Amino acid sequence: MIELTVDAVGLARSRFAVSPLHEVVATLLSWGLQPAPDADPWVARARRVLRRARLPLLSELALDGAGYVPDFLSPHPTGPSPTVEEELERVRRTPPERVLSELEALRNGRPRNGLAGSELSTGVQRAMARGGAHVARQAADELRRYWALAFAPHWEAAKTTLDAEVDRCAGVLARQGAARLFNSLHPGIRWAEGTLRVESQFRIALSVPLVVVVPSLIAPRPAVAVDPTRDGGRPPMLVHPVRDKAMAGTIAPTAPSTEMAQLLGPTRAGLLAALTQPASTTQLAARHFLSPATVSYHLGVLQRTGLVARTRSGRSVLYRRTSEGSRLTKGR
Repeated sequence: MIELTVDAVGLARSRFAVSPLHEVVATLLSWGLQPAPDADPWVARARRVLRRARLPLLSELALDGAGYVPDFLSPHPTGPSPTVEEELERVRRTPPERVLSELEALRNGRPRNGLAGSELSTGVQRAMARGGAHVARQAADELRRYWALAFAPHWEAAKTTLDAEVDRCAGVLARQGAARLFNSLHPGIRWAEGTLRVESQFRIALSVPLVVVVPSLIAPRPAVAVDPTRDGGRPPMLVHPVRDKAMAGTIAPTAPSTEMAQLLGPTRAGLLAALTQPASTTQLAARHFLSPATVSYHLGVLQRTGLVARTRSGRSVLYRRTSEGSRLTKGR
């Protein structure tokens, strides 16, 4: 069990973030070998890309079972929605001493906390011998290639899902308060009397200044990233799983009524019926097996007729039904 004690000030400072690099590094954990059954297919393909591409450092740091992946590979998000290039630059600029101390933590473990040590591979030892700065540069280069091969084509749709989860959490916080918010994230996360308890095989109890909450499509269960070197005072990062299946169901192809199809045309009627939750053009295109250009055209028509509206969420543009569009679909 991981227990994080946060006072009222720390709770007020706690925040949510969507991190592309965190999703990349999450596949280096054992989760990447056996993703959840309802995970998107690209999640399962990521480890195959890792095996086939020339990514020696990442391949040797990837886990087959329990263990520790160095935290410098996925720096804590400094804002609500950093780009992958911003995060890769932070990896590249990691202080050399921090890189080496985290690799030593990987070697020695933290037995008191339930983290076993792990023998470093020859490749990792060879990279360490060239210095922490070299390791950071190699890691950033390999992460960029891994991202391009396995994640970049799917990120817009994935980010839309993660942004929607952050928006949901914001609504719970505004309407029901922080305690209800944390208790809504996952059954394995519980908040009571100033302490956040997360089910885990590790044993950690800390007083922390704040918590960075990161939704994930990769993680099948909650996790907490805690600095094992304790040298930088970094706040813990609480990861909670977001099942894409649940979100996808809200924008899956939906058969509109015959009357709607006759009024709007089958494609526009299907898109309008599917918008029970905000969605992007790319997401709708994937679910309806249409090109993004086709979806964009039909959404434009629906927008001009007042049946849908578009809003910006971070760097994504989402479409939602207006009250007029909802009234029309309720007549199905």
